[in-house]
Amino acid sequence: MSTENALLTILVDRINNDTLVLPTLPEVALRVRNAADDPDITLHDMADVIANDPALAARMIKVANSALMSRSVKVTTINQAVTRIGLRQIKNIATAMAMEQLFVSQHELIKGYMDKAWQKTIRVACHSIALVQNFRKQQRHDTINTETITLAALTYNIGILPILTEAEKHPEVFANPSFLAHAIQKLAGRIGAAILTAWDFSDEFVEVAKCWADPNYRPKEVEFVDFIRMGAIVEGILQVSDKSSALHVYVDKGIIPSVEIFADDEYQEVVGDIREIFS
Repeated sequence: MSTENALLTILVDRINNDTLVLPTLPEVALRVRNAADDPDITLHDMADVIANDPALAARMIKVANSALMSRSVKVTTINQAVTRIGLRQIKNIATAMAMEQLFVSQHELIKGYMDKAWQKTIRVACHSIALVQNFRKQQRHDTINTETITLAALTYNIGILPILTEAEKHPEVFANPSFLAHAIQKLAGRIGAAILTAWDFSDEFVEVAKCWADPNYRPKEVEFVDFIRMGAIVEGILQVSDKSSALHVYVDKGIIPSVEIFADDEYQEVVGDIREIFS
């Protein structure tokens, strides 16, 4: 058996036997999520929780001043940022901002793969958030919101992490990048769904991770996966034979006015503004 097939067999066996080592939610995200679930939590208390992690605090202030919040008056403190974002949204936003902590490795080769994976995730997220903002502006849709799509878009490909971690034990496979791509395509959805289930994420997040790359999953209603798929198609991460035709599905579904939106200067400016949050 080749090294590649051996690795694939190991991954499949561990998934089926529920013995695959899954990443844990970053500690700061766990603290924020637990605090947000406390019915007695106040904005001041939440600000104190976030302030314990200076990097997250700085990122939350950036979010509060970003196109996500659509505000022009700048905030300068974490208390102001939490007040602007609000307790209902802070749980998803803070968790999303902590996701980058997972895409790290001490192994130089793995680190390169994880860096690339995270950058791809960010590109998809920027499009997804911009598309949701445009959709809400046109449709006044209440259930599709930027806070949820931000977290969904930053966790949709989380299943790649255990694959790369396991592959680190088999350095020979990196001589064949197409194999890794095949393993990720074949298994990342199932693994991602298992991770988000272990993290007690709601079904909508699990469904996105599990089904975003599955061509047989075609929801009739507008779902978060639609926006992530559009971003992945535009960025060439979700491979399709005809990009225009693939995107036109979402015109027919009433999510975007036309495929020309992706070349629109205003749309590109919004994507650029969102991109600054992650820089």
